Amino acid sequence: MSMADERDALIAATRRYHQTETAHEDARQQAIQAVLAALRVGVGPTEVERLSPFTGTYIRKIARENGIPPAPPGPKRATA
Repeated sequence: MSMADERDALIAATRRYHQTETAHEDARQQAIQAVLAALRVGVGPTEVERLSPFTGTYIRKIARENGIPPAPPGPKRATA
């Protein structure tokens, strides 16, 4: 391949990279909003962690940043 062909291939690959990067960030923001909504209606943090792509630590962080208080201490109610 010529240098021009390689440049074109690099430009195309970079464009695809940025497009998928944007799609990934959009999906991440949607997941964050779903986590917050679940916590607000009472889904427990352990279940939210199990069902989401995030760690418990990150879930607690975004919950606090969005005004969701910590779960009370003690045994948690089992959910179906």
